[in-house]
Amino acid sequence: MRVQAVTDHEISERAPIRVRPGDQVRVGERDTTWPAFVFVTTASGAGWVPERYLGEGRPTAEVRHAYDTQELPVATGEELVVVEDDPESGWSWCENAQGRAGWVPHAVLPKGTGA
Repeated sequence: MRVQAVTDHEISERAPIRVRPGDQVRVGERDTTWPAFVFVTTASGAGWVPERYLGEGRPTAEVRHAYDTQELPVATGEELVVVEDDPESGWSWCENAQGRAGWVPHAVLPKGTGA
């Protein structure tokens, strides 16, 4: 689905991480703004991952579902293709006209595009 961003989205300076099933991660705090996410630390970095993608263990857990924390910076009015929507987390995986892809919060997309 093609949409136009309704607001800007800036990304953090933290390098994105990718986790794969079987990876062991150290589980930290729950995000207060995005409660579906917990902060995890891996051997290669740290980032926010949906908690439902992790096994039950704490303070370490096994990853059950692959996840890439890459976010996509977006400018108001920019055209995006919504590739995958995750209504539970409030984010959609999108691609821009230059072929760059990443997660975008639903608030950046027109109403009714996300969950």
